Amino acid sequence: MNHEPFEDNIEKEQQLRQEEEAYKLHKKERELKAKKRASTFAWIVNTIYILVGFLQVLLFIRFLLRLLGANPENQFAQFIYGISRPFMVPFATLFISPVSDDSLNPIGGSNVFDLNVIVAIIVYALLGWLGVSLVRYLYKRP
Repeated sequence: MNHEPFEDNIEKEQQLRQEEEAYKLHKKERELKAKKRASTFAWIVNTIYILVGFLQVLLFIRFLLRLLGANPENQFAQFIYGISRPFMVPFATLFISPVSDDSLNPIGGSNVFDLNVIVAIIVYALLGWLGVSLVRYLYKRP
């Protein structure tokens, strides 16, 4: 009969160890889920920043080309205008931009201070900020 209390203690000890191991495993699983969620969040936010940043640079180059009167027949200028055109469509007729015709320019380009590009840059920056804010809001929800 002396062996029964000893065996009961061993069983309780084993059960406590199993519960402790289960708790540690559960805790580790929660940590991994939290890290995965944080990683996904960071990836989404960084992707938004990269895409909006790329668009900002593209539109700024378009603005500079128009401002400096780049040759519209040049392949680089055509490429920049072509790739940025879809992003400029909503702003195309918003303002009439001041044009300085340069009669001394042999290639026929004119200097245009394109207000529409400036507005597009600002609007897309605000949309990027709004997107990141929305992701942050959704991420902080339980």
